[in-house]
Amino acid sequence: MRRLKNSMERERFSTGLAVFLATLSSTVGLGNIWKFPYLTGKYGGGAFLIVYLLCCVFVALPVMVSELLIGRKTRKNPIGAFKMLSKRPFWKIIGYTGIVSACFILFFYSAVAGWVYSYIFKALSGTFNNASMEDMEQLFNKTVTGPLPPVIWQIVSIIVVSTILIFGVKKGIERFTKLLMPVLLILIVICDIRALFLPGAVGGIKFLFKIDFSGLSKEAVLMALGLSFFKLSLGMGTIITYGSYFTADNNLFATSGKVTLADTIVSLLAGLAIFPAVFSFGMKPEQGPGLLFMTIPLVFSKIPLGSVLVVLFFVLTAIAATTAMMSIFEVVITFIIEEKKLSRQKAVIITAVVIILFGIPSALSANNTSLLSNYKIFGQTFFNFFDSVSSNILLPLGGLLIVIFTGYFLDRHTVREELSNKGTLNNGVLIKIYLFLLKFITPVLLLIVFLSMTGII
Repeated sequence: MRRLKNSMERERFSTGLAVFLATLSSTVGLGNIWKFPYLTGKYGGGAFLIVYLLCCVFVALPVMVSELLIGRKTRKNPIGAFKMLSKRPFWKIIGYTGIVSACFILFFYSAVAGWVYSYIFKALSGTFNNASMEDMEQLFNKTVTGPLPPVIWQIVSIIVVSTILIFGVKKGIERFTKLLMPVLLILIVICDIRALFLPGAVGGIKFLFKIDFSGLSKEAVLMALGLSFFKLSLGMGTIITYGSYFTADNNLFATSGKVTLADTIVSLLAGLAIFPAVFSFGMKPEQGPGLLFMTIPLVFSKIPLGSVLVVLFFVLTAIAATTAMMSIFEVVITFIIEEKKLSRQKAVIITAVVIILFGIPSALSANNTSLLSNYKIFGQTFFNFFDSVSSNILLPLGGLLIVIFTGYFLDRHTVREELSNKGTLNNGVLIKIYLFLLKFITPVLLLIVFLSMTGII
């Protein structure tokens, strides 16, 4: 009995640096590597970036601060947190929404992470050498279609993440994020340096940073608004869970701001590694996942030291995928530990098994020729269903409920005490601005995102 009790004792991050790196690792993922740079270039470059940063201030930061506040105040999983903060059972729906969102995301995200892992070994074996675009398309389709390769690599990615998490918060999450995040940044900079010295690289820089307000359509603004929210892992319980591990003296405003800024910088650095190389060889940047799995290996295979760079690129992409998966896994693991009273080892194993069982149908339905592509849920493949329901419904709904709860129902004394670290921080003005945004600005913008994502407007 004592051994079980000790295994369930709550850990915390040890230092402010550990807090920052762990939280940053939860936001940095595959979206940084291709989606953010692509959307920035597509919707006006620097103009889109300005709108995105404004959306971060008015939407993402208030939600992130709210989630961190709730997590650190309660030291609980997302469901346990709302049980503690409110006697009304309704608010537990936020926690359950986060748990379901985390699972749905892992079902398809682990499949994509598996593709990345497989490409590391393809790069090491020289598969990309002398390949044509047709070769790359066939290779990508084979990787995604399977049936065995996508499932095997998906399971590999899940095992890697589970192995890290089974060691706990300090020996698992903290230790590996301290190692992996600096390595990721170093690898991005190396790829940037090489890409920026390619002939014609200036075209890629212009694509990424040009300020063109004519490209700022209603669609672009909504995309920036949604991206600022989803990009930072909000609404899925991740930030609440990591916030529950924060040190008592951590400045929640400062950490939220630093993480948001650092995440944006990582995205832009990824863009500087990708687009100068793409433009140097006259290729199209508007390819989404194809840019990551087809165009980039082809480009790197044609430049000096490209065989080394393509390995480094997919290693850094795998690191981004792994750290993001770790944070989402931890949401489910913490719920099982605290609500079901099981040990961390059992919680990790149960989570991994569930993700594998539901993830395999996703892995086998990722494109039109996959084994299970003809099996539909509400007209969508398993892969697209888990993606669309989590991204378009559960995440914005969870975020909207969080700001409504924190802005209108959470005790004001609790909010001020937590954000000021019991009066030790002189940030009364910031707290007033935060509460104003939380009550009158952020909920409206999130409602717009939710209605647009669900197709109502």
